[in-house]
Amino acid sequence: MKRKSLLAALTVLLMFSVALVGCSGGSKETADGEKVLKVWAMGGEGQKLPELVKQYEQQNPGVKIDVQAIPWGNAHDKLMTAVASKSGPDVIQMGTSWIPEFANANALLDLTSYMEKYPNLKEENFFNGAVQTMKHDGKVVGIPWYVETRVLYYRTDLLAEAGYPEGPKTWDDLKDASKKLTARGEGKYGITIDGRDQITTALFGWQNGSDLINDQREPLFNQPEYVESIEYLKSFWKEGLVPQGLDLDLTAAFKDGTIPMFISGPWMIGTVKEKAPEIDGKWSTIVMPTKKTNTSSIGGSNLSVFSHTKMADEAVKFISYMSEKETQLKWYEMANTLPSVKEAWNDEKLKEPLVASFGKQLENSRPAPFIKEWETIAQAIIASFEQITVGDADVKTELDALNEKAKEILSK
Repeated sequence: MKRKSLLAALTVLLMFSVALVGCSGGSKETADGEKVLKVWAMGGEGQKLPELVKQYEQQNPGVKIDVQAIPWGNAHDKLMTAVASKSGPDVIQMGTSWIPEFANANALLDLTSYMEKYPNLKEENFFNGAVQTMKHDGKVVGIPWYVETRVLYYRTDLLAEAGYPEGPKTWDDLKDASKKLTARGEGKYGITIDGRDQITTALFGWQNGSDLINDQREPLFNQPEYVESIEYLKSFWKEGLVPQGLDLDLTAAFKDGTIPMFISGPWMIGTVKEKAPEIDGKWSTIVMPTKKTNTSSIGGSNLSVFSHTKMADEAVKFISYMSEKETQLKWYEMANTLPSVKEAWNDEKLKEPLVASFGKQLENSRPAPFIKEWETIAQAIIASFEQITVGDADVKTELDALNEKAKEILSK
C-alpha cells in the first residue's frame, strides 16, 4: 500500500485528536509517587525488552518501565497518531530510515543538552555510520540502540575449489569466482543479488565512489560512478551468473551449493545454522569486496525521546542505560541484534568469525541518504534496476530517467 505523506495523514488525524488521545497514552506518576515511563518497541524487540528492563527498575526504585510491543507493520501509523495527539510514549524505537520524517514533524526531542550529563550518548561511543543517523538539522534526535550491516556469505569449500578459499576480496574477484562457480554446470550459479532490496544498488554505488544524493540534494544516479556500478551488476544477469528469478529458498540453495554466495545481514547466521546444519564448518562471512572502497550499509534502530514527554530527563537516563556496554551485550544475547556501542565489540562473544566480520564491516558503513524522501526514491530505484536487469534496458537511458524522477521527488 502506498504510504500517504506525513503532512496529509497528520491533517486527518488531528480531526480526531480527542479519540486519539485516549489510545496513545503517555508518561504518568502513580498515587504512591512511582514514575511510569512508557516505551514503545517494535516487533520482536518489543516482546523481549520487558525482561531486560527489570534490572533497570531494580537499579532505579520508584521508576516503572511500561513497554508496549508494536508490530512493525502498524508502527508507522501508530507513531503518526502519537504525533497528531501529542500523547505518545516517552521513549520511541525508531527505524533509522524513519528519523528524517518524524524529526521533520518535530516529534523527536533534541538531546544535545543532555550529552554532558549522560556521556554514554556521545558520538565517539558509536560507529561512524551510526553517528550519521543521530542528527537532523543539527539536532541530536536519536541514539543508536542496535545496528546491522550487510556482508558476503560464502561456502568456504566451494569457493576454495574456485580458487578463493578466503572468499573474494575485490569486485574482480567476485566476478571471476562467480564465473567459475557458474561453470560447474546447468542450474549452478555464482551468487544471488537481490534487486528488490532497496540497499543493494546503494552498496555498489558507494563502493565505486558515488554518494547517490549530494549535500545540495542533487541526485547522482546518472553520473559515471553510479552508472559504472549498475553496469557491473547488470553483467551478472547478462552472463547468467545469478538466477533470473528471486522466488527461491535461499538457505536451501546455499546448503546444496546451487548458490554459494549471497549478500545479507546478521539475521541469516541463525537461519543457516538452524536450517542447514549439514554444512556447518563449510561456510563463513567476510566484509564486502572492494572496488574503490568496500563500504556497506548501516541500519538498525535508534532510541528517541518523544518531544511531548513530561519525563524527558527520566527518558534520557533510560536511553543512557540502554547504551551501556553491559546492557548492549545482554541485549545481544537476548535478541541476537548487534551492539551499536563500539566498546562492546571487544567482548569475546563477538569474536566468533561469523559475527566478527560484521564488526569489521561496521567500521566502513553508512546509512541510506538521510532524507525524508528516500523511501519514495528507493522504490523508483528498484523499478529502474528491474528494467535494466530483467528487462535489459539500456543502463544510461534508464538511469537518466531515474535521475529526473529523483529530482522531481526532491523538488516537492
